[in-house]
Amino acid sequence: MRTHNIASLIMGGLEAFEGSRAAMDTAQLLIVRGMSRKKVQPDELGSALDQLVKDLGMREMDIYSEEAGDILGVMDEQIRGSVPIGSETDITGIYRMKESFESMNCHAEYRFGLMEGDIAIFVVIWKDKSGIGPLFVEVVVSLMEA
Repeated sequence: MRTHNIASLIMGGLEAFEGSRAAMDTAQLLIVRGMSRKKVQPDELGSALDQLVKDLGMREMDIYSEEAGDILGVMDEQIRGSVPIGSETDITGIYRMKESFESMNCHAEYRFGLMEGDIAIFVVIWKDKSGIGPLFVEVVVSLMEA
């Protein structure tokens, strides 16, 4: 499956493949979580993701753009097709997620974009601000075509 191949590239690039687990795996969407073996300091998370975006040839998007909103809507529908969710779609949820990590004394960074024109990718990484402990990774890979 294309979603598995892309997720493998991302998790491998972040050295988080070993021990990673799928949180959701459907025909259109794959969510994978893991811990990275990379030694990245909290203030270097953004540059680590920038390098990943470059290596993947991913077209990064502003999460608050109209185009991103449309794509996130599709991804949300794909998730809701598999899991009952009792709230409305909310684009500010990603901002609140980052705030939540920061309130737990973690630094978090994310990137969102398209790869190969029809594969939406959302990657979030977080680590304790002290620099101690693992780097956590979550990846969402979604096919925009049926």
